[in-house]
Amino acid sequence: MSYNWMNIMRLPYVGLPTGGLGLAGETSTRLRPLSRFGSNPGQLGALFHAPEEADRPCPLVVVLHGCTQTAAGYDTGSGWSELAEAYGFAVLFPEQQRSNNPNMCFNWFDPADTHRDRGEALSIAQMIDTMIAEHGVDPRRVFITGLSAGGAMTSVMLAAYPEKFAGGAILAGLPHGAAASVQEAFQQMRGHSPTVRTSGQSIRDASRHAGDWPVVSIWHGTNDTVVDQSNADAILQQWREVHGLPKEPSETDQIDGHPHRAWRDADGKLLIEEYRVAGMGHGTPLSTKGECGCGEPGAFMLEVGISSTLHSAKVWGLLQGEPRIVRQPADVQTETGADAPRFPDSGGPQKIIEDALRAAGLLK
Repeated sequence: MSYNWMNIMRLPYVGLPTGGLGLAGETSTRLRPLSRFGSNPGQLGALFHAPEEADRPCPLVVVLHGCTQTAAGYDTGSGWSELAEAYGFAVLFPEQQRSNNPNMCFNWFDPADTHRDRGEALSIAQMIDTMIAEHGVDPRRVFITGLSAGGAMTSVMLAAYPEKFAGGAILAGLPHGAAASVQEAFQQMRGHSPTVRTSGQSIRDASRHAGDWPVVSIWHGTNDTVVDQSNADAILQQWREVHGLPKEPSETDQIDGHPHRAWRDADGKLLIEEYRVAGMGHGTPLSTKGECGCGEPGAFMLEVGISSTLHSAKVWGLLQGEPRIVRQPADVQTETGADAPRFPDSGGPQKIIEDALRAAGLLK
């Protein structure tokens, strides 16, 4: 069964399960609303967690959910606030509102929301400034990550506000400048077509930044049928151009059984890394056993034996000292195992998507 993902991005709300396509654990006791954060031209909501007792200032991770997901649901699936509580850093979850996009997609394809000092991009920047001013965040240690539409918006933020971020992780996302309309967005998701808008120059032109650029991690599943892998290639090429790096990586290895490549500068500093998660579809890679054990499998939260949450936190230097809380990892086999985790009774993401399309008259 194939479906037009961009139709889903624009469908009227049809009663998808709370938490986003069947994600369990809609509420999070760690997260609380960030109620005031500037003019908020993008009319976004926000949840956050900041340590009550920590050596100030603390790092911050900004986390952007995907379509049909909520901030709290994505937090439960990804495990970010769980890791933040254990290691004493802050997390911020901007949240789309149905009044902006009926199915909770960040509008990464709308120029009114993707340029510096405009719309949703400015709202997220204002949230970060508020976390720095009011919640003890170190402005030199702010990071950002996102899945799918949230991954595409991560590309936007890294280009439009590079001075705010030390690093970013783009999960199943798209390159900066990939689309300026719904039609272009769909075309790019199916297969990236290089244009001047998705060159390294498009990132340089997005702001007047003259300092160091963020360290970028790129994650993509080799079986992703929603966002084509060519978009990961395009993200990599963009940032190689920005950093002035060669095509060949500095090192190639495997981490937790999955291919990993890294590009470093002449001093050995990591600038770009790329994970191609073998056999994974469209989603956030999780490992609910082993070293991390954080997060919960569900729709678009995929148990594949490697955790993007854990590895991003490691690369960003967030796992310093002994964790305050240690959770016993669940005994869950990988996505391909005989006892692979099942989606909730909703029937999994494909069934929910098909039901939504039927309700909208787009599928019989």
